[in-house]
Amino acid sequence: MLLGDVIARFDDEVIALETLVGLGDLALLRRVEEAAAQHALTPGEFAAQAVSIFSTSASDEDWVSLIGVMGQSRDPGQACLKRMVEFALRPAGGAHACGHHG
Repeated sequence: MLLGDVIARFDDEVIALETLVGLGDLALLRRVEEAAAQHALTPGEFAAQAVSIFSTSASDEDWVSLIGVMGQSRDPGQACLKRMVEFALRPAGGAHACGHHG
């Protein structure tokens, strides 16, 4: 599957949430739930918006790192979503799900 196809799948908040839950990372899921609540979003909406934010705001280094992580993962889709969600959860100065920088 091509990177563009992986990203396009995560436009669907249900798929984004299922993939996020499938990571089994309860701490990350809790952080997503908290951030989503702060922006009046569901966790699935937050995850889908995180992909969009990464796609439009990530640096070249972020993209290279993402591709490297995906290349070493048994499930590149999960690795992709996790990296993008972590990007959206970055503290002050990082992009937030609502689209502004904190």
